[in-house]
Amino acid sequence: VQEPCADTARMQWRFNPTTGTPPTNPPTTPPSGSPTVAADGSGQYRTVQAAIDAVPANNSQRVTITIKPGTYRQVVRVPSNKPHITLRGLGLGPANTVLVFNNSANSHGTSGSASMFVDGANFVAENLTISNDFDENSTSSGHQAVALHLNADRAVLRNVRLLGDQDTFLVNDRTRGYVVDSYVEGTVDFIFGGGTIVFDRSTIHEKRSSGGTITAASTDAAKTYGFLFYRSTITGTGSNNTNLGRPWRQGAQVLYRESNLGGTVRNAQPWTNMGDSTWQNARFLEYRNTGSGATVNGNRPQLSDSQAATYTPQRYLAGSDGWNPM
Repeated sequence: VQEPCADTARMQWRFNPTTGTPPTNPPTTPPSGSPTVAADGSGQYRTVQAAIDAVPANNSQRVTITIKPGTYRQVVRVPSNKPHITLRGLGLGPANTVLVFNNSANSHGTSGSASMFVDGANFVAENLTISNDFDENSTSSGHQAVALHLNADRAVLRNVRLLGDQDTFLVNDRTRGYVVDSYVEGTVDFIFGGGTIVFDRSTIHEKRSSGGTITAASTDAAKTYGFLFYRSTITGTGSNNTNLGRPWRQGAQVLYRESNLGGTVRNAQPWTNMGDSTWQNARFLEYRNTGSGATVNGNRPQLSDSQAATYTPQRYLAGSDGWNPM
C-alpha cells in the first residue's frame, strides 16, 4: 500500500516486485497471424535481418514483421532508410522471442558491439527480448556489450526486455524514445547516451550484488530533456549500493519521477561523478519517489511542484512535432 487513505473513492494501490524477476506482461492471448520470421522455415524468412532487408527503402507505410517464438542469434540492423518498421514477437510473453548476440567492446568497440542497431525512425518493438549475452567476467577489459543501440527518432518499445551486463542500452543522440511496460537489466552504466527517452511503468534492475551505476547520460547542455523514469520500479540484488546515475557529459539530465526505488539504491548519495564531470553540476533530479531507496537530503536534488509541470513525459517527447506515444 502506497499510503493510508480514508477517502476510498480516491484510494490508489501500488504493487511492486520484491525480486529482480523480469515481468512478462503476457497478453490475454498471444498475438495472432502467420509469422513473417520463423527459424524452422514456417514463415516467409528464417532470420529477422532477412525480413528487414526485404522492406523497400524509404517506405512510407508501416511494415509489421511478426516473429515466431524462438532464439535468433544474429546482429540485427534497421537502417535509417527503412522507417516505420515494427518487430513483434508472437509468443505469450517477451521471454519467448529472443534476439541475441555476444559482441563486446573488446572486439567491436562499445557503440559497435550491439546485438541490434536501430536507425530507422518510427521504429516499434513489441513482446520480445533483445539481449547481449557476452559475459563481462570472461575478459579482463572491454566489458561493455550493448544489447540495443537506439539512434532513431520516435521509437517505441512496448513489453520488451533488454538484457546485458555493462552498457546494455545505448540511447544515442538522435533518439526520442518511449519505453513502456518493459524491463532493462545490467551492471554498470547500463542505460547511457545523449538521447531523450521516457521509461514508463518499467522495471530497471541492477544485477550485480555489489551494486553499480544505472545511468550514464551524456545529454547535450543545450537539450532540456534527457532520461525520465516515470512510474517505474528500481530493483537490484544488492542493498544500499546502487547509484541512480553519473554524468558521462557534464550536461547530463536524468529525472526519477513518481517511481518506487528499492533498497538497492544508495540512500545517502545516489549520484556519483564520472571523470571530470561532477554529479553536482549535472541536471540530476527526483520527484515524489517512494520505497526504501527514496529519501530527501542535500545530496538528492528534488523538483518543486511548480517545476514538475514542465518535466512530464509529454514534455520530454513532444519535440517540435508534438509527438505523444502515450
